[in-house]
Amino acid sequence: MNKNMYRSKMALFGDTNDSIAKYLKITPQRNSAKVNGTGGAEYTQGEIALLKKRWKLSAREVDAIFFDI
Repeated sequence: MNKNMYRSKMALFGDTNDSIAKYLKITPQRNSAKVNGTGGAEYTQGEIALLKKRWKLSAREVDAIFFDI
């Protein structure tokens, strides 16, 4: 995961860890774990799709942020 790109999109859309967690219906701690890859935590396909919609991401941006391609 490209944390810098992720955080850039968060800032661009005025999101915080708490607002994203609420949007994804997970705890802020779980969202933080997913961003940091703690304990192997990763975003699900459904969560990625929700963030894609919220942040108006292109397929290329999704790959760059979540798959570091």
